[in-house]
Amino acid sequence: MALKPTIFKARIAVSDLDRDFYDTLNLTIAQHPSETTERMMARVLAFCINAREGLGFTKGLSEPDVPDIECRSLDGRLLLWIDVGEPAPERIKKATRVAEAVRVYSFNTKSDAWWQQAGAQISDSKAEVFQLRWVGLQALTALVQRTMEMSVTLSGDSAYFSSDAGDFEISWTALTKIS
Repeated sequence: MALKPTIFKARIAVSDLDRDFYDTLNLTIAQHPSETTERMMARVLAFCINAREGLGFTKGLSEPDVPDIECRSLDGRLLLWIDVGEPAPERIKKATRVAEAVRVYSFNTKSDAWWQQAGAQISDSKAEVFQLRWVGLQALTALVQRTMEMSVTLSGDSAYFSSDAGDFEISWTALTKIS
């Protein structure tokens, strides 16, 4: 019998100071049985950074040929493909062929080694790659509850999360730039 995902609910007030984007997101987050809490929160952070109409979680780990998060136009075009983790360069190249924009959020302890090994191949693609600070992401897991209410303020290359469970700041570095 297959294990079922753990379901989390989050109400997040997002204030993106750089994009002048302000909204309250009501998210249902399915944590795959093999997914760590850090990866789940990396997905939540990536969702907040890219928040816009049409953005949504996919089946992710349960369906290997889809992104973790996607944004589709009203006519079904794939506008944005977001992967969380350290995908193979071939996966990123495939994504750049099917989506108008591709973003990758690398986050764990093997992120540096992954970038050293695959960075040159990925830099040739039209994907934006960001490295989330692992220590900040680990601290962010302290906010996790089955039902969460929090706010996040985005500015530059950092996000400040605040909830009744605590306050944490997490930053990231852009590993590639798209002109």
